[in-house]
Amino acid sequence: MKAALSVVGYGAMVAGLVGLLASRSIFSTSPIVIAVQLLAFALMIWARVSFGLRSFHLAANPTQGGLVTTGPYRFIRHPIYAAVCLFIWASALGHLSLQSAALACLVSAGVAIRIVTEEQLVTQQYPEYADYAKRTKRLIPFVF
Repeated sequence: MKAALSVVGYGAMVAGLVGLLASRSIFSTSPIVIAVQLLAFALMIWARVSFGLRSFHLAANPTQGGLVTTGPYRFIRHPIYAAVCLFIWASALGHLSLQSAALACLVSAGVAIRIVTEEQLVTQQYPEYADYAKRTKRLIPFVF
């Protein structure tokens, strides 16, 4: 059930991204938006490199190899999702409209679903995740 729900979250993320692409609201000429998107991209790359050669799963299935708590995972539990949200919201705010805001909300809802389901599944596989979760925030260092 949790894995199926995580696929729904992934679908929401993809649908929101495709909607932003289709409405030409993903890229901006604003230097501020570009800088934020580059920061988001750098965070995503840093997180992916820190995560190692583990594969991506469409459903939220924990990977083998132990809990990753280095790199950006030292500060936030979901740096890739944080990067996605940062990139998408920069896009939406750079092309502010009801449609772009709704699509960014759709992506954010998908991220929220993925986070909740992944955390439940990872806690089952890695009991030490509970202690890690007490030390780190989900998406925004020192805040949330």
